[in-house]
Amino acid sequence: MWRLMPFLFLLYIVAYLDRINVSFAVLQMRGQLGLGDRVYGRAAGIFFAGYFLFQLPSNLVVEKVGVRRWISALMIAWGLISCSMIFIRGPVSFYSIRFLLGAAEAGFFPGIILYMKRWFPSRARARAVAWFMTANPLAGIVGSPISGALLNLHGKGLAGWQWMFLMEGIPAILLGGTVFSVLLDKPEEAHWLAGDEKTWLLQQLEIDRQTGSAVPQDSLWSVIFSPRIWLLSLVYFGVSTTMYGVTLWLPSVIRSFSGLSYFRTGIVAILPFLATVLAMVMVGARSDRVGERRWHTAIPAFAAASGLALAAYGTSTIVVVSGLSLGLACAESMVGPFWAMATSSMAGISAAAGIAMINSLANLGGYFGPDIIGLFRSQNGGFKGGLLAIAATVALSGMVALVVGRKPGCSKT
Repeated sequence: MWRLMPFLFLLYIVAYLDRINVSFAVLQMRGQLGLGDRVYGRAAGIFFAGYFLFQLPSNLVVEKVGVRRWISALMIAWGLISCSMIFIRGPVSFYSIRFLLGAAEAGFFPGIILYMKRWFPSRARARAVAWFMTANPLAGIVGSPISGALLNLHGKGLAGWQWMFLMEGIPAILLGGTVFSVLLDKPEEAHWLAGDEKTWLLQQLEIDRQTGSAVPQDSLWSVIFSPRIWLLSLVYFGVSTTMYGVTLWLPSVIRSFSGLSYFRTGIVAILPFLATVLAMVMVGARSDRVGERRWHTAIPAFAAASGLALAAYGTSTIVVVSGLSLGLACAESMVGPFWAMATSSMAGISAAAGIAMINSLANLGGYFGPDIIGLFRSQNGGFKGGLLAIAATVALSGMVALVVGRKPGCSKT
């Protein structure tokens, strides 16, 4: 936990920041490039079209060449693409570069989940995943005020939004170059583990591998057509829909209700992310402590739906931000128990393929969430319809979690 998680955590902060910083950039891009709300919603979401198409192939490459080589290459690639956002001139270039960014980032998250499965025994995995996933809201905590401040930076022929993309893309390139020397592919290579620690860890991981799998081990097609994989994907679809629907519109919602400056909008945007960090850690730790996954996934889903409904009907900044905070915090707190539940029934090639399959299908919610808000916003100028649609989606995810969590081997683990 102490050797691996801080570095993995830092990598994911950079990855998440590079995909959500467009939520601040659009505050200026709308006026300078003449982009409408529907164009932004579609561009924000089209990241996940590239993410969907390239995720399974990318995760299979990780299985073949190892985490260090592939994650290093991906980070350098998406850092360069993120920097190239400065060349956006209209809808077509906006869509194209966002698609390429999604394609480059596609292998990162499922690759790291697979990596963590190889290092963390099942009984500790929800806590590890929850800590890792807190990089999402922490990217918002760190990135929101920085992004808001960078919008005020002009010079050298670049607008504030262009400086923001350039300066926030460079860390991915630099960190990508360090991945190969920092990460180890397998516990057997860990020189920093004492002999008895290494023996114990390898024994625990072997016990996990020998546990009966609900998904066949050696058939890629059996994974693709597994009803369980599709149900798990539907559960995580609600998480992604909420996560990106809220995050990618959060600055616009706050600025619409409050009229604050760019920097102050960034400060207020920190609040939902702070609530999310606390919820993710608490729910993940409790799920591991009591060994229960199904209800620890479903109950936060229902609470998230309630928060989004509150925000949809809110008429003041305080009520709206409170509702969005509850919605985002509860939806993201599902991820630790969810991935512990999902990966406990996978091994061998089915783990690499199953994780990628779930994540790629579910992250289409990252397209649906921002786009549905943009659709309603362009029709009536409000956020109510889009937020209610997202609330219904995450509520459905909670109901499906109660069903799929009762499958053999998953009701308790």
